[in-house]
Amino acid sequence: MIKKIRASNLEKIIFTFIVILAIFFFGSFFLIKDKCLFIKSYDPQKINFDNPKNIAILNVTCGNVIIELYPEISPEAVKRFKELVRSKAYDDIAFHRVIKDTLVQAGDLEFGKKGNIDYGKIGTGKSGLGTINSEVDSPFSFDKGSVGFARTQKYNTEDSQFFIILKDEPLYETEYTPIGKVIYGLEALGTIKYLDKSQYVLRPDFINSLRMLVN
Repeated sequence: MIKKIRASNLEKIIFTFIVILAIFFFGSFFLIKDKCLFIKSYDPQKINFDNPKNIAILNVTCGNVIIELYPEISPEAVKRFKELVRSKAYDDIAFHRVIKDTLVQAGDLEFGKKGNIDYGKIGTGKSGLGTINSEVDSPFSFDKGSVGFARTQKYNTEDSQFFIILKDEPLYETEYTPIGKVIYGLEALGTIKYLDKSQYVLRPDFINSLRMLVN
């Protein structure tokens, strides 16, 4: 006859601790793996906009980022942006420059295309449409979520690259041409891949698509 051996209280505590540790480990693994778990998804078709013709939908890994454009502030910049969006030029373009909790930048159509990235030149590429003049004279507060056209160190060199700021940047006023502001889904941009020691990202995340709500 086999005699049953009862576990001691200490053994029960150790076993319970191991089970809790395993649950915590695997739970953390899945939470880290699914970086979009707590990101709210926004369906633009279920939102009423005052001016739907000026709404752009930026789709990234963790959902839609809904941008309201301001043609009354920067008519030429918004015109260029809409032109590129309608031609689907931004699809599969890298977020090549990312500063954690500060800024994401994309739009290098020449060297930032998925499957054809040139890491030696990314950030310098052009659209083929030529540059446009800076529009920095109208008052604009670069609050968190603001979208602007990137440029070189010189004014009047805006082309296709744009940035979205993840915190207030008051010093950007009169320095960069504003395009608009994110009104829904900014939190999705906080999950874009970044590097701790560089603003430029190897194996970056990409724009899935960028569309106007109304064509």
